Order: sequence, then structure tokens, then C-alpha cells
Amino acid sequence: MKASRFREMSEGELLREEQELGEQLFKLRFQQAVGQAEKPQRIRLARRDLARVKTRLRQLELQVARPGLSGKAGQ
Repeated sequence: MKASRFREMSEGELLREEQELGEQLFKLRFQQAVGQAEKPQRIRLARRDLARVKTRLRQLELQVARPGLSGKAGQ
């Protein structure tokens, strides 16, 4: 999933997505452990999406903590 989609989500939606991706990642790892994984690359995709969601949540957290910043680092 593209990062731009996550930027459009509200904080509540991001938290829900984080929960769902965590559960999905757990299930995929479990399937891999018992040898039933159909598409092993789905683990990589789930990990990356989870990282994107967590990054966006952190960005929102920093915006609340420091509202004077525009959200771009180094400027």
C-alpha cells in the first residue's frame, strides 16, 4: 500500500490499521512456521505497511508536540 494513502487517514484509522497489520503479520508468521505460507513475500509487505503506519503515527505525534513546525525535517 502506498504511503500517500496512510497520510490521508485519521489517527483513529491509523491505529485500527496498525492493529490489523499486527494481527495479519502474526498469522503470516505462524503460517510460515508450520509450512503453510502460500506467498512468503506477504510477510515483507505486511512489515513494510506496518512500518509506514507507525511512521505516520509518529509524525502526527510530533506535530501535536510541536505545532509550530510544518512537518518537514531540516527546514
